[in-house]
Amino acid sequence: MSAVAERYAAALASVALERKRDAKGDLSAFLDIFYSSAELRNALETPAVSQEIKEKVIRKITEKMGIDETVRNFIYLVVAHRRTEMFREILTALEQQLNMRMGIAEAEVSSAKELSDAEKKELTTVMERRTGKRIKAQYREDRALLGGVVVRVGSTIYDGSVREQLNRLREQLETE
Repeated sequence: MSAVAERYAAALASVALERKRDAKGDLSAFLDIFYSSAELRNALETPAVSQEIKEKVIRKITEKMGIDETVRNFIYLVVAHRRTEMFREILTALEQQLNMRMGIAEAEVSSAKELSDAEKKELTTVMERRTGKRIKAQYREDRALLGGVVVRVGSTIYDGSVREQLNRLREQLETE
């Protein structure tokens, strides 16, 4: 992630949290339109189109979408500085900034079978106690696992898979 994208994201995160706005949702919604329309991208990225016209286009679109003024002004800024190629990177950095500032950790949970809602809730509770943060988990099945779960929170991996438990048991038996 570039330092420039992180600076843009940090600035938007600060304003959004101060004003209690859903900047991530609004920016994401705008980017869906931006990337699905070659005409819009061309209009906002072409130097031949004046900044005034670009701002009118952005204002019309964001008003129709109900996007907050804070995000609209941010989009003006990114377009004016010709950084539209960084939009996706800025959105990723924004999500990371907001999660960090709100004490949320993202977790990737892999399990041999689909977990029930009760299992997901229990696992989330355990991970929140262990990390001291609120957990926002994404779940997926991994048929390569024999059983159990593997959880990745940031760069930390909690391996509760059957394979890992068997490896630990084998190591313990080899040292005895």
